[in-house]
Amino acid sequence: MKVGVVQFKASTNKETNLKTILDFISKAAQNKATLVAFPEFMMFYTNSSQSPAQLASLAEKLTGNFVKTIAKAARKHHIHVIGSFYEKSTKKDRVYDTAFVIDKTGKIISTYRKIHLYDALGFRESDKMISGSRITLPVNTSIGKVGMMICYDLRFPEMSRSLAASGSEVLVVPSAWVKGDMKEEHWLTLNKTRAIENGCYVIAPDQVGNIYCGRSVVVDPYGKILLDMKKKQGIGYADIKLEKIKKIRKILPLLKNRRTDVYPNLKV
Repeated sequence: MKVGVVQFKASTNKETNLKTILDFISKAAQNKATLVAFPEFMMFYTNSSQSPAQLASLAEKLTGNFVKTIAKAARKHHIHVIGSFYEKSTKKDRVYDTAFVIDKTGKIISTYRKIHLYDALGFRESDKMISGSRITLPVNTSIGKVGMMICYDLRFPEMSRSLAASGSEVLVVPSAWVKGDMKEEHWLTLNKTRAIENGCYVIAPDQVGNIYCGRSVVVDPYGKILLDMKKKQGIGYADIKLEKIKKIRKILPLLKNRRTDVYPNLKV
């Protein structure tokens, strides 16, 4: 199955970005991709001067125009779409960072609210966001059973392992990975490690430009990078082969060899 991975520099204008997103969906379908994945914060770029109240005023519900328009495009072009948006919450001046999966009929089949907010390395996403409270179960798509994560979630192996143990064959990680000392090395290492330790594909579309490092990747279950978009904007493609997952999980049965009877509750 062919997957399209979008890497672009989102502007601060929601409507401008939506037009770009629709163009990418059309292009991915024309190139015979069965699924196209977009980066975190595709809705718009939030700069440091934007207040929590301003961000909250621009956020939308899942039923709002932003997601609804993307769903119509998915149906029109008969393609799965994975992306993210700023979702309104009931907490004053706070939003969810929410990922969604839309199927070929335009139906929203899964959503995930980011549970690990990026309160690290000088950033505090919790100043503007509220975290989700659960990991979303894997969902069937055109490229296999997909588990959803978002950006900073990559640094917490418990999450990817929980998704893999629950049946995920592919982890999709919309991201806006901030530039910084060793940050690209962390990004590549974490994506490869999550793929290797779980015997799954990792698809990680990333923002480029502004404060973000790019390097959108697709990694196979043995840790081979199939796609690295470096610093360019556009759409890249990779083939997902479910038989490779089965083969690698058979010869390197990490999920099967876990000793869950021994791991929990160590006593000091």
